[in-house]
Amino acid sequence: MTEAYAPRRTARPFTLPLRGLALQLHCWDGRAADAAPLVALHGWMDVGASFQFLADALPAHRTLIALDWRGFGGSRGTPGTDSYWFPDYLGDLDAVLRQLSPDHPVDLLGHSMGANVAMVYAGVRPARIRRLMALEGFGMPPTSPAQAPGRYTRWLDELAQPAQLRPYASVDEVAQRLCRNNPRLRADRALWLASHWAEQRDDGHWHLRADPAHKRVNPILYRAEEADACWRAITAPTLWLEGAQTDVLKHHGPDAHARFHTRLAQVASLQRVVLDDCGHMLHHDQPEAVARHIDAFLS
Repeated sequence: MTEAYAPRRTARPFTLPLRGLALQLHCWDGRAADAAPLVALHGWMDVGASFQFLADALPAHRTLIALDWRGFGGSRGTPGTDSYWFPDYLGDLDAVLRQLSPDHPVDLLGHSMGANVAMVYAGVRPARIRRLMALEGFGMPPTSPAQAPGRYTRWLDELAQPAQLRPYASVDEVAQRLCRNNPRLRADRALWLASHWAEQRDDGHWHLRADPAHKRVNPILYRAEEADACWRAITAPTLWLEGAQTDVLKHHGPDAHARFHTRLAQVASLQRVVLDDCGHMLHHDQPEAVARHIDAFLS
């Protein structure tokens, strides 16, 4: 029988009221009270607790604060929400940082969707970011205006149907799902994550801690040119981390990796690291290696 992962550092949960919501955050307190906080942003269909393995691998003096995006984990969405919008993530992040560190810049870390938010924010509010770290923030495939009618049609069709996420019979079943998503994920880490990624409700089943509305397509097309303009405005030293075995770009068309890194080169002060034996969830696959690179970068 698999035993769940035993954390070396315990997260302290707290909530911040902002923009009509109460967002939950997880704080792994460090010993250096005067250091800039390291704020972490999780990816789509994930939770802030997902950074536990990274928190354990970072030096004990570093404080790590991870938030649950609206509609994920312990942060509820606005009642009646039928879709989620990228600009709201920027608004939430800006409000969080104004409360966490109103007078000083922070170190900002994002994974996947969270890295996309972090990179755009770092260009929009460059004075708020001391150091920027992006873990596999590849974004969506570039789009063309001709795709708009079909995208709006799909969104309207999805709005007409209830949004649902399948329940699970047990926490072990949730852990198995996590391992199918990421075959490199250790079984003990999967079991620990499962109890934070999902919760048992009155029906006895385990339900993902995510608003099903997140599964609806976004009717607004991803505009790579707009992201590029924000990236060019980034002034913070930036660390880009990706897994050598990532497959996140497999549906982005031929030469997607080369095209993306041509775009990424627009970031003025960029350090790029590729970690072996890592897929998209590199902070789960190799948290110690990720922590070493982050600590060296911040130092």
